[in-house]
Amino acid sequence: MEKFKVTFYPDNKTIEVEKDRTILAAALSAGVYINSACGGDGVCGRCKVIVKEGICSMLPTGAISLEEKKRGVYLACMTTIQSDCLIEVLPESRVEFEHVSVRNRDKRLEGFYGAAEDVPQADLVPRLEFSHLPLTEKIYLELVPPDLNDHISDLERLYRAIHKARGVQVSHSVLVNIRLLGQVLRDAQWKVTATLGKRPGMVELLGVEPGDRSGANYGFVFDIGTTTVSGQLIEMGNARVLGTKATYNKQASFGADVITRIMYAQKEEGLEKLHAAVMESINGIIHGLTAQHRIDLNDVTAVLCAGNTTMIHLLLRIDPSSIRKDPYVPAANVIPVVRCHEAGITVNPHGLLYCVPGIASYVGGDVTSGVLSCAIDKADDVNILIDIGTNGEIVLGSKEFLVATAASAGPAFEGSGVSCGMRSSAGAIQKVSIDKDTFRVTCETIEGAPARGICGSGYIDTIASMLKAGVLDKAGKIKQVSDRVRRTGNGMEFILVAKGESEAAADIVITEADIENIKRAKAAIYAATVTLMKRLSFDFGQIANIFIAGGFGTSLDIRSAIRIGLLPDVDEKKYRFVGNSSLAGARQQLVSNDALRNADEVAAKMTYLELSVEPGYMDEYMAALFFPHTDLTRFPHF
Repeated sequence: MEKFKVTFYPDNKTIEVEKDRTILAAALSAGVYINSACGGDGVCGRCKVIVKEGICSMLPTGAISLEEKKRGVYLACMTTIQSDCLIEVLPESRVEFEHVSVRNRDKRLEGFYGAAEDVPQADLVPRLEFSHLPLTEKIYLELVPPDLNDHISDLERLYRAIHKARGVQVSHSVLVNIRLLGQVLRDAQWKVTATLGKRPGMVELLGVEPGDRSGANYGFVFDIGTTTVSGQLIEMGNARVLGTKATYNKQASFGADVITRIMYAQKEEGLEKLHAAVMESINGIIHGLTAQHRIDLNDVTAVLCAGNTTMIHLLLRIDPSSIRKDPYVPAANVIPVVRCHEAGITVNPHGLLYCVPGIASYVGGDVTSGVLSCAIDKADDVNILIDIGTNGEIVLGSKEFLVATAASAGPAFEGSGVSCGMRSSAGAIQKVSIDKDTFRVTCETIEGAPARGICGSGYIDTIASMLKAGVLDKAGKIKQVSDRVRRTGNGMEFILVAKGESEAAADIVITEADIENIKRAKAAIYAATVTLMKRLSFDFGQIANIFIAGGFGTSLDIRSAIRIGLLPDVDEKKYRFVGNSSLAGARQQLVSNDALRNADEVAAKMTYLELSVEPGYMDEYMAALFFPHTDLTRFPHF
């Protein structure tokens, strides 16, 4: 297939593309982002460019005036490249993601806003295998050219070939595909690749490319957490994970929890700012992983997102205000499949965006995905899933029933809102031991790198070690037992790593304020778990498995978590680490239509328990505001 060089100004970026590629597609391949609100359907008229040199062919459109035509203005989505070209993107058509205005950032979070870093993949082996039926697929087709005996239209000919190859009926295509189809088929000598997208009850034609490009099909899955956004790049043809990245959710600038962000969304331009912030996080991961693996953004045809109900509302610019108002009803729990461009995700303009169905205002698609990945809905025995994050979500159930609840724990377990906190990445302290005689501290960091801060599992281990060594009392107050303890204007603090012993710019410490944050977070999760159990008349002896999900991976020490009162004091063999179960479940759904249907069934089956109106929850919470608990009979081993 003939190829041409296209240079875009003022970016001065050059890309080589096949003949008949649209200018919009070429720009995306070059990393030049052109405003196309309609996703390349030729409707909005915003993707205007000037062809300075070269030959281009524009389909008829009323979006370009006669005066603009004289100036060499073209509509990028409706114009195909026929030679080497120099193209200027007009100022009003440019999209500058790196300059999105996000004001009022909390300066304490500035260090978290760098490039997304590689993170360990979840230690999770799916307990239920689904057939490989990806949500989008590229099919190479060699069509029989028309003749006087076979003179059906080009579109019918393509649909017939797709049906013969895959046994499916295509029921929809965007108009621009049909407009370009005749030219592409003939220039490619009837050898093309069709991209199919699957929506509930229908198959859509997303695009047609010359030649065999069936192997170039990719998707992304995201777990959009209140504090952390995690994403994976997936090769759709074989379900292989090519890369994983995570970064802080930049919405944290506007509030640490969902309630604060819902309130901010009611301010002037608040919803738009929150949407722009999470888009920076998501597009940053997409651009980082595609660049790393040298993948054309046009070849990313599907994105699947799991997140709590508020995060999905903000992702899609849906007003979340009703979530926090009695009777706590969201605008939608089940979101129809939409185009990625409608949310501002910069991949193939015709790519599809799937959102995992949620259950209620405070239990979203991340919990649905977690239940799916752990196969709780298929189990004969009763199991618990505890997802430890900014929002602590707990599910109790089996194949007979599923009941979920949620408690606001705050961001401390994700390394935010604490003095030396950081995400679980290289250099984060994840394990701590303290000698009870000398108070000597031994720290273990992720990847053995020099200490830079403390991650969630590190804080849990630190507090447990301080309790065990007698540095901390049950109320969370630090004792003056060593020269590692010092008094500050904000109370006592304990030095884990002194300045000069690590790459940190200052001492790495844990303060009484940090301990108070962790204490409140662990109390919320423990109280929610116990309240759910009591409400359904279960005790922990009846539970087969307790699945622990979250960003801890396998670094969380169960004994430490029990010692501080985060988890119940039961047989440790019941505990199973499942890492980021939301991301794992999302990945299953992206590459299997069967898993997608299973997720719908899980969401429809699950019942929600609202803790704010549940008698006894606040009593349980107050009782848990000690280490490990005011009722020590619940923690006989500690």
